[in-house]
Amino acid sequence: MNMKVNIAGVEWKNPVTVASGTFGSGEEFSEFVDLNRLGAVTTKGVANIPWEGNPTPRVAETCSGMMNAVGLQNPGIDLFCRRDIPFLKKYDTKIIVNVCGKSTEDYCEVVERLADEDVDMLEINISCPNVKEGGIAFGQNPKAAEEITRAVKKYAKQPVIMKLSPNVTSIAEMAKAVEAGGADAISLINTITGMKIDIHRRTFLLANKTGGVSGPAIHPIAVRMVYEAANAVRLPIIGMGGIATAEDAVEMILAGASAVSVGTANFYNPAAAVEVAEGIEAYMRKYGFESVKDMTGCVK
Repeated sequence: MNMKVNIAGVEWKNPVTVASGTFGSGEEFSEFVDLNRLGAVTTKGVANIPWEGNPTPRVAETCSGMMNAVGLQNPGIDLFCRRDIPFLKKYDTKIIVNVCGKSTEDYCEVVERLADEDVDMLEINISCPNVKEGGIAFGQNPKAAEEITRAVKKYAKQPVIMKLSPNVTSIAEMAKAVEAGGADAISLINTITGMKIDIHRRTFLLANKTGGVSGPAIHPIAVRMVYEAANAVRLPIIGMGGIATAEDAVEMILAGASAVSVGTANFYNPAAAVEVAEGIEAYMRKYGFESVKDMTGCVK
């Protein structure tokens, strides 16, 4: 039985990674879980300069999930290269660096900086607000998504994963746009925009007013979008959105994902991703699948 998966020419030992922003860059989680047992570690988003993020409060619980408006707080690419990449290189796992920015130039600067670093893949977070276009996210406009993909591909030495926003009319259209721009793979879904109000204080729970909803509540939406994207493009897909158990992950794979990413579950169960990998293996043994590829997209 083969747990390995090939994502855009990069071989992972198993099909499980962690969602950007839920695992730091692995160091704090390494005290609780063996990073060698993950197919890949996806880092928190990194920008060309340090970002402070949004004002607090910026996290709130919701039914079957959570909301965050952290605002992509990060130390910037220089410290990241000096501190986080050397740490992750100590482990036998693939390194996926999540890249964020506020303009095309921001993204390209980080991607170019990473070209000579020993990392395996780049995940481009196009849910960031495009400051030059009045704040609409790159990932909400097909033309902008195609253009940003094409731009980063000019500088990237590693395969490029475009992370798609679910806050769109047609996820298939967005997937086709980044495929046309030259993406090597796609990951989806990012968080769904939501709002929560404290009825006793009559104020917003998050200082930002809105935040990204994640966790089990969004899982069925994520499965549907992975299925739609998988049937629209020929790119490998990393499926995410509310995966807390192996069953959730298997659903994503059957819908068309070649690999999966565990996010919110890490906050209450640091071992969630490892347990998901073990559970996928048990499922394959039970139902006689020889490889993850044999499972991918087999529900039509």
